[in-house]
Amino acid sequence: MYASHERIPKKDFRHEVQAKKDVASFLGMAQLMLDMVETSLQDILDTMLEKILKDETKCTMASAKSALFTHDSGRFRLLRHFSKTIQGTSETEYGGIDYDQSWICAFASVPDIKKRHVAIARLQYPRNLGETSQEVQFIILVIAPRKEKTMRNALETARTFSSLFMYPEIRQELLDCQDEEEFMATLKKTEEELRGGDKMDRRRIKMEAIKSAAAFERPGDQTFKPGAGVWNDLKRRAPHYISDFTDGLKGRRSLHKLLSATVFLYFACVLPSIAFGTLNERNTHGDLDVKKVFVSQTLGGLMFALFGGQPLVILQTTAPLALYTKIIYEFSHSLEVEFLPMFGLVGLFSSGFLLIYSIFGLSRVMKYTTRSTEEIFALFIVVAYVVDAIRSLTADFYSHFDTEGCKFVNLTALNSSLPENSSTLHSVLTDNCQPERPLLHMILLLGTLWVGITLYNCTKSPYLTEGKRELLADYALPIAVVFNGFMGSYAFRAVQLERFQVRERAMFQMVALDSLHPIAMVVALGLGFCLSLLFFMDQNISAAIVNNPAHKLKKGSAYHLDLLVVAAINTVLSLFGLPWVHGALPHSPLHVRALADVEVRVDQGHLYPIIVRVRETRVAAILSHILIGLSLLLLPSPLNYIPQAVLNGLFLFMAVSSLTGNQLFERLMLLVTEQSAYPPNHYIRRVPLGKIHMWSLCQVLQLGLLCGLGFAPLIYLEMVFPLVILSLMPIRHILMPRILDPKYIEALDASHTDFQ
Repeated sequence: MYASHERIPKKDFRHEVQAKKDVASFLGMAQLMLDMVETSLQDILDTMLEKILKDETKCTMASAKSALFTHDSGRFRLLRHFSKTIQGTSETEYGGIDYDQSWICAFASVPDIKKRHVAIARLQYPRNLGETSQEVQFIILVIAPRKEKTMRNALETARTFSSLFMYPEIRQELLDCQDEEEFMATLKKTEEELRGGDKMDRRRIKMEAIKSAAAFERPGDQTFKPGAGVWNDLKRRAPHYISDFTDGLKGRRSLHKLLSATVFLYFACVLPSIAFGTLNERNTHGDLDVKKVFVSQTLGGLMFALFGGQPLVILQTTAPLALYTKIIYEFSHSLEVEFLPMFGLVGLFSSGFLLIYSIFGLSRVMKYTTRSTEEIFALFIVVAYVVDAIRSLTADFYSHFDTEGCKFVNLTALNSSLPENSSTLHSVLTDNCQPERPLLHMILLLGTLWVGITLYNCTKSPYLTEGKRELLADYALPIAVVFNGFMGSYAFRAVQLERFQVRERAMFQMVALDSLHPIAMVVALGLGFCLSLLFFMDQNISAAIVNNPAHKLKKGSAYHLDLLVVAAINTVLSLFGLPWVHGALPHSPLHVRALADVEVRVDQGHLYPIIVRVRETRVAAILSHILIGLSLLLLPSPLNYIPQAVLNGLFLFMAVSSLTGNQLFERLMLLVTEQSAYPPNHYIRRVPLGKIHMWSLCQVLQLGLLCGLGFAPLIYLEMVFPLVILSLMPIRHILMPRILDPKYIEALDASHTDFQ
């Protein structure tokens, strides 16, 4: 079978008159078939040809098929492939070519027909039509007479309609159309947009500019002029402020996506707030508790959703902040000062440093962060979630399973002849022997993880309809939490599980900063500087992952403005002794995914979800944090009916779900994957396998250093944890080029952020 591929330009609707006439002619003829249920290519083409050839008395189905298909040389001349097709292509992040597998345009010059014919079929379910067409949902069929003008032949007509289908957002709109009239109106609108200045092309040029390394800094932004970065962010984001609210409400399925994203954010923020509140209560002996974390989450989340530059970033108190809070408590205890004033002063100093970083545009330093830094930090957050869950589970086993009481019970089972005065001893020892408690803890933990991940990935299953699968995936987290919470609190109510407690206290009482002596203030200054580095790195890395060009965001970034808003928020929180917040992983990228329309592509048997568009709205974050504020009325009951085991299961769910798309994790999986099953990634094609493993090993060593200091039992080692995060950049740019060839590093670790 001989095949030839060549690149052809798309039609320019601004200048090519024939392109506009072709679209107008097609809209008048209305050769359109929606939601075809045929499964084979031959049945699909038979249906389409019957419709377009009904007025062509001289042309037969056989002659049309002969022109459209190639044939084998066998006796029965079986249909094999389209002889001539047009497909869209796009450049991947690393310079490769990717086919748009959701549509294909087949064309041919057919004898004995009077005029050109165009038919468009939208399939009810995606079909596999070949190597580069494994998820086809649109088939465009163009046939034209052999003797036709050059500008009206089959190829030129096929180019016209292929140009309409080359944009993913347009294909998504066409998939959402309910009837032929709406479908035609969408095509007409697309043609008018292309004709009226090529609006779609300007979008693509803008996205390519973001991908380019030259987009890190714009002309005039290279200097560290005070306030320039914040001012440029304001100018870039202010024109979109109204649309930040309306974009979540207009468009098909937008309300559904908005509701599911709101519910997802509510559960994704409330449950970690309970978990970190419980952890802070243990670490600070009650000075910070669950209720304070709720208040902090509500205020911080609402303020950032309203005034932040990139509203898709979600603020939250995190595991690194919980570790740092413990450090401050230890220092305040050793300095013999109250914890809350010390905590507040450290937060104020940190916010002051963040204000300086924002005004002088130090976020531009983050242009040296690459995929490597983001992958290592994201995987550290995954490890932190897993460690917290396992620590809680093992503590439950040590407290209620591997105890002296359980050993005593085992002995009495062997020898029932105890002295009469042993009943008191027996009661004391067996009170802590509750082996059913840690076992139920483990069941609920794994159950929450299993239910959540199964529903989250159900879009890849063949069961139910596409709409129902997407609905289950959107509500995977709340379903998992509610189901397992019910099982733990009602079905197994005879087993006493750990629940959090809430203290009644004034929430908005300013901390007494004047109670600190000078030495404590100096220590607070040092702690505040280290904390500011933690805020600086965490916030910017979270925002960079959100602004990844793969997410196809269109309104621009605002790193300096975001840092300024975070500084203001934490100033207020510090004054009232409330836990701090900053951009959180994996909540922020998962928020993007919850508001996105996704197109699935297939390459050599591997499924790749591609984001088509994201609803860049503030509404989901605002509504979810209003609900979190109202949840203060649900403290302690009924929220304390959610067992700690379910919260730990949530941690594991967040960890596992955030591994998707992390190339460090994917490369580590290559070590246990058969080589014939390797995914067709760009780096596997361009980098020797040994070099890939060497790069992954270097990243794992950096991750190990980060985890070793982040979870170190010595508070002085934990203090330098933010400095280690900052050191990932010089390690990447100074040390790594001495270990690996730069051309391999370029393939493995391209930069995709746009710090300006």
